[in-house]
Parts: sequence; structure tokens; C-alpha cells
Amino acid sequence: MDLYAPILVLAVLAAGFAIFSVTIAPFTGPKRWNRAKLDAYECGIEPTPQPVGGGRFPLKYMITAMLFIVFDIEIIFLYPWAVAFDRLGVFGLVEMVLFIVTVLVAYAYVWRRKGLDWD
Repeated sequence: MDLYAPILVLAVLAAGFAIFSVTIAPFTGPKRWNRAKLDAYECGIEPTPQPVGGGRFPLKYMITAMLFIVFDIEIIFLYPWAVAFDRLGVFGLVEMVLFIVTVLVAYAYVWRRKGLDWD
């Protein structure tokens, strides 16, 4: 248990700081409310009206999110593989080639659906 004590202390300090920050903010922050501050902020432009219930998101948002998740997961798996490459041998190489081929299939799908066009 002695090995985990610093981690536990750090977690308690982080949680304490987070709880303190959230509870003290309403009492110390400025309270000058106006209509502009209560409006939704969209990069400095006037907010676009939304239908009741939120409406449907375009497919482009889902494809972009999928692209981000695919490549984020790819990087998460590539780091440990690179560290343990010597010990994995040919088996590790074959497995990583199969994994990268799977990622490239997802990349080709996103490319074909025009998820990489930013217009």
C-alpha cells in the first residue's frame, strides 16, 4: 500500500481542488448578466436558429468524429507496439500489419465519403 500512497494523495488533492473550484466560483465571479452573455456562442457569429428538439446533424460531423476516433485509437496501439517491437518478433509485425490494414480500410471509407473535404 505504501507504493500507492503518493497516487492516492495526488488523487485526493486533485478532487479537492476540483470540488473547491466548482463550489467557490459562483460566489467569487462577476454577476453582470446581459442578453449577449446568455446567448449561445458560435465563433463570434450570430447563432443559427435550431428546430425544436435540436434537429439532425449532417453526416459530415459523424464521419469527422469517426475519422478522429480511428486515428486516435491507432496511435494508442502503435506506441506500446513500438516499445515492445523487439520482443514481439514476426508475430507482432504480422499483427500490426493487419491492424494498419484495418485502419486503412476505415481511412479509405472516410475518404470515399468525402470526409476529408473541408468546404
